[in-house]
Amino acid sequence: MASTQTAYGVVSLGDRLAEAKDERGRVPLREDLDVGAFGVSAVYQRKAGETVVPYHHEAGPGGDQHEELYVVVQGSATFTVDDDTVEAPQGTVVFVRDPAVIREATATSTDTIVVAVGGPRGHAYRLTPSASAIGFWDAYEAKDYAAALAATHRGLEAYPGNANLLYNVACMQSLLGDHEAALTALAESVAKWEPYKEMALKDDDFASLREDPRFRALVD
Repeated sequence: MASTQTAYGVVSLGDRLAEAKDERGRVPLREDLDVGAFGVSAVYQRKAGETVVPYHHEAGPGGDQHEELYVVVQGSATFTVDDDTVEAPQGTVVFVRDPAVIREATATSTDTIVVAVGGPRGHAYRLTPSASAIGFWDAYEAKDYAAALAATHRGLEAYPGNANLLYNVACMQSLLGDHEAALTALAESVAKWEPYKEMALKDDDFASLREDPRFRALVD
């Protein structure tokens, strides 16, 4: 791992894959190497036929309209980009210029690793709204919902009123049992980004609110 006190840093993706316990995971290169000029991470998939790059786009409220470049550094994958199929053996570079285009990739060999580099065209890189909630996912996975909520509020300091962050506030408040706060945040979130209605309907974080008519009114 890099030190912020040195002029350079080194990460061995092969070592990270060997140490990893999950079938699929992410190596946070931006954080580990303290990269400030662009976003960069690696994703790995141990099994052929399984997802390595998840189905997504970069135009939603959690992102910052990034262009993305993918490099298959180990193994091979099949990318689907805007309904086109791209076979990507080791050494292939796939560039997705339009943030709104849906993209995903399936590993076609074992132990596939893909590096993703992203940034917005026309202005300097900054942390995306979702990334600005530093520590959110670690706290969430540890079921420390109060800490996850605090991380989300830190994100809102950088992106006031952001729909993605408000959605996560609603989730955490629901899990913490504050239904009024959850409904208030969810109402603001879905008003700004309507696709969150369908997500909320299926989201187990809102299990305690499923039968509340106010919740149903927000997501139906």
